[in-house]
Amino acid sequence: MDFIGTILWPLRWVVEAILVGFHNVLTALGMDTAAGSTWVLSIVGLVLVVRAALIPIFVRQIKSQRRMMEIAPRLKKIQDKYKGKRDQFSREAMSRETMALYKDTGTNPLSSCLPLLIQMPIFFSLYTVLHNAQQDKVGIGLLSQALSTSFGESSLFGAPLKETFLGATTWEVRLMAGIMVVVMTASQFITQLQIVSKNMSPETKASPMFKQQRMLLYFLPLVFVFSGLSFPLGVMFYWLTSNIWTMAQQFIVIRNMPTPGSEAALAREERLAKKAQRKGLGIGDITVTEIESAPAVPKATQRVQPVGKNRAKKQNGAKK
Repeated sequence: MDFIGTILWPLRWVVEAILVGFHNVLTALGMDTAAGSTWVLSIVGLVLVVRAALIPIFVRQIKSQRRMMEIAPRLKKIQDKYKGKRDQFSREAMSRETMALYKDTGTNPLSSCLPLLIQMPIFFSLYTVLHNAQQDKVGIGLLSQALSTSFGESSLFGAPLKETFLGATTWEVRLMAGIMVVVMTASQFITQLQIVSKNMSPETKASPMFKQQRMLLYFLPLVFVFSGLSFPLGVMFYWLTSNIWTMAQQFIVIRNMPTPGSEAALAREERLAKKAQRKGLGIGDITVTEIESAPAVPKATQRVQPVGKNRAKKQNGAKK
């Protein structure tokens, strides 16, 4: 435990600094220093800083996932080649060919988990900070004894942030924790559903990777159901905000940078075609076809001037 504490020490210091920094800003804006809403908004601010810092890593994750999807058919050929062969020589040969494929294409199957792996130490650092505050312990950085006590005793709508669903002493804690578990589970399910249903090419859906993604679609939400019952409310606010960020970020990426050949890519091409068509109908950008198919404008008739009787008789006589 001391070894883990030593590893997490720098992260705990940074977490406390960001948490206290947002708390000081909110207090300076007039919010109550001991209010649970002030600490919850500070946790939300912590999430925004952490997730914004992880955007470059998320971009690398997207690129790695694209490469994994591109090599999925080649990976399936290797698996089909050694299908049914359970001897050690075949397993080693299959492993060598798979690793060679990863090396040649510059892909890494673990890179898609990198943002989650980086977030976990931050998550456990926040859990340690809140757990120490619950026991009225002073922080290791900017979290003073007074702030630690304030954090540990704060509550939102009557629900103490330090309590868990399983160890709740009031019904407010169980109600708030239950609502957050439902929202967290739903947001995680929607995030995975966006990937499986919209952002996979037909080749990928025919590969073993699709089966793994389908399993994650139902497995990951269950993680939030069981873990959400034992984590303090303060930590759950961090997790909930992070989930909502991930869901929105995934929606933007799938809409604007979809996987080639996927349903999202076809939908994007259709939107771009409609947008180009609307621009083509604008003034100054009308095509020749549209000009030829436009209805003819009737010519204006010339106005007939009134003619006197004598002049009319002369004109009739001239025509005859």
